[in-house]
Amino acid sequence: KREGRPSDSEILTSRLIDRVLRPLFPDDYHADVFVNVILFSSNGEDMPDALAGLAASAALAVSDIPFNGPISEVRVARIDGKLVVNPTFKELEKADMDIMVGATIDNIMMVEGEMNEVSEAELLDAIKFAHEEIKKQCLVQIELTEAVGKTVKRTYCHEENDEELRKQVWDACYKPAYEVAASQNPNKHERMDAFETVLNNFLETIPEEEREAKSALVSRYYHDVEKEAMRRSILDEGKRLDGRTTTEIRPIWSEVDFIPGPHGAALFTRGETQSLTTVTLGTKLDQKMVDDALVHDTDRFLLHYNFPPFSTGEARPQRGTGRREIGHGNLANRALKKMIPAD
Repeated sequence: KREGRPSDSEILTSRLIDRVLRPLFPDDYHADVFVNVILFSSNGEDMPDALAGLAASAALAVSDIPFNGPISEVRVARIDGKLVVNPTFKELEKADMDIMVGATIDNIMMVEGEMNEVSEAELLDAIKFAHEEIKKQCLVQIELTEAVGKTVKRTYCHEENDEELRKQVWDACYKPAYEVAASQNPNKHERMDAFETVLNNFLETIPEEEREAKSALVSRYYHDVEKEAMRRSILDEGKRLDGRTTTEIRPIWSEVDFIPGPHGAALFTRGETQSLTTVTLGTKLDQKMVDDALVHDTDRFLLHYNFPPFSTGEARPQRGTGRREIGHGNLANRALKKMIPAD
């Protein structure tokens, strides 16, 4: 049949790749980069999503695109107490741990997965085990670039900087920004206004004829000032911006049966964040058919995560489910599905 928009599984695979690649482009490289990973063929036994990150990184490694890689990703499963790299579909059915790890030679970049209850030490062992395999795949990519001849990375217009202006922003704004951060005002909007006042006060000191030309640089430099002031305040005072200690969570409130129609409903509130959740029980006829390239099955537990624009005060059209909603919904699904009774 004709391909339509990417399926949920394809979107989830692309997000696995994106999470590891995205932080490794230079901060001032703003050109659009599209990496297309296409599954042409499969033996039906091995799971191709575990190889997608390796394929994407290898393509970037031999390209002229600036990239601080290589990276790779592997799936690690624990089967009968033994860690296995990139298990087959059949092997994964017996696993009590299933994680995907993405990393460079030196650093872990991403971990996602699901498992039964395990200790922190067991999870760390699995991540270290994965990293050793990733290192081998990264070294192979380096050999590949040498074999095909290293491609000279393209030159691009780096962001212009005014170091004297940067110093002026730090000297003038750090102390008042720190004071705002350390004030521990529980009202988020008042804190945001106070931080913005610090920025505006500095902009007022710039001659009017230069202000418009310098405002973008000032805003960028002030963002770094604000970030460091927040960080130092938390480390120095031992409290977060709203006065909570580093071990204290936001106030939590919840109510069940919030909506009378569904089989279950709850309103959960933490600080200024709210989640309205409903649940409906169905029959076997309501199970979702899964018809992906390599998986043909039914799914009896469905979780739909919606993040409409109005939830953050935005006014924009809704055109289907977004990648973020699919990704975050999958995380919640993986966390909850093992709690659903078998029948």
